[in-house]
Parts: sequence; structure tokens; C-alpha cells
Amino acid sequence: MKIVDLGRMDKPITLFGGVYSNRQALRALMRAHKNSVAADMICTGDIVAYCADAAGCVADIRAQGCAVVAGNVEQQLAQYQLNCGCGFEEGSTCDLLSVGWFRAADAAIGADDRKWMASLPDIATFTQAGRRFAVIHGGVTDVSRFLWPTSPDADFAEEIAALTAAVGPVDGVIAGHCGMAFVGDVAGVTWINAGVIGMPPNDGAPMTRYAILQDGTASLHSLTYDHEAAHAEMQNAGLTQGYHTALLTGYWPSEDVLPPDLRRAATSLSEA
Repeated sequence: MKIVDLGRMDKPITLFGGVYSNRQALRALMRAHKNSVAADMICTGDIVAYCADAAGCVADIRAQGCAVVAGNVEQQLAQYQLNCGCGFEEGSTCDLLSVGWFRAADAAIGADDRKWMASLPDIATFTQAGRRFAVIHGGVTDVSRFLWPTSPDADFAEEIAALTAAVGPVDGVIAGHCGMAFVGDVAGVTWINAGVIGMPPNDGAPMTRYAILQDGTASLHSLTYDHEAAHAEMQNAGLTQGYHTALLTGYWPSEDVLPPDLRRAATSLSEA
């Protein structure tokens, strides 16, 4: 396990993940970052995934020079694996849909970028406003573990215990992977999922999510970008497994990865 210490980062930080090969979203975030109070950027991984410009997104991230922890997709590409390692149940719709986009990403990423991905840490730590934070992708026990806003506290506690064993006590955890931004508290440790910028959080709108950490406290933000252009690029690239329409509708092509209480049917019933 690779661990890096980023030291003190007392200026506001833009936290984001899940670029998902969506260069329109990434460049919109970079513009927003330059216009915000944030001085630094940290990415929770999965720069590459569903959308049409895998190589361009990696190039932009590397040029930006922001801190990045390895997502499961970076790990798989670095090891020349043949699947995304996303943690989807084998044979599920999400698992089957991943074949097409991973094949495209695999073809787009060259040896130098794979070498860079192999060098990325699994965990990054830093301090801000006297609080110690650790950045991971999905989980410490499993890089592709899905931890949702409604996951049991015991699941978060398990990951916090594993993290503490690896890096020592922390006041906050910054994660990604699940595609939904949220902030929670588990036994005094703040869990911040910064969300993903490359795909909407299955809420019926095209905006995506990121976070800003300032004075040790996270705030969640919506990102508006040219989702129609990103959709058109996916169509032109033949990436039409359903994620292209998600950029327009705000709904994922399949919800089988979601726990039942976060699926649209459950949400509709709770709002009725």
C-alpha cells in the first residue's frame, strides 16, 4: 500500500473525483477552481471511465499537477488488466455495461500514463486547521468498496479502523467511488464523499458534484458544464451503452449497483 503525506494544506482545497473521461466537466471544474477561494486540488481517483476523452482527461490532470489517489480504474489500467475492477456484481447490468467503456479507455491510455497511474498512492494524508485528513478512493479494505449515504455506520467504522491501522488516527476521511456526494459523522470522524464530476448522481439533473474543504469543514457544490457536448462526443465515439443518455437525463442506465433505499422507486415512495 502506497501512502503519501501532503503536509499542511491550510488554504481551501477543491476535492473531486470520478472525472470518468468527461473532459468538458473537468475543464469546467478547473475554471470554477480558478474562480473560487480554493488554492489546491485533490482528486479521489477514477479519472478514466464512461465518457469519451480518457487520454485528454489524464493529460489535463497531469498538467494541473494536483494530488491524486489511485482509483480502481487507474489500478487496473496500470496493471494492464482486462476489466475496470469497479466492484460491480458479476453479470449485473453495470458489470456488462462496463465492458464497452473499459475497452475504449484501455485503447486510449498509453504506457507512460499507465506508469504514472502505477505511481499513484492508495492513501494521501494532510492537515488543515489542526485536523488530520486521509484521502482514499472507495475503501481501505477494498479500493472499489461502495459506501453510500445510507450505508450502516458499522461499514464506515470498519474502513476507519483499517485506515487508522495504516496511517494512524484521523479526524476526517475524504473518499469517492460511489458517485454520490455526502458528508456524515461516524464516532467523531467526518466522512466526506466529494462526489464525482463526470456523471450526475442519479438525481434527474445533469449537474455533477464536488466539494471544497475550508478551515477543516467541507461544503458540497454543483458543477454545471457542457453536458450536451460531452454526450455528443460519446455518441461519436460509439460509447452508447446508456451512460451517454445519463449525461442528459441525470439518471444512471442501471440502478442495480445501488442499495434498494437509494433507487428511484424507493425515493418516489418516500416523497409521496
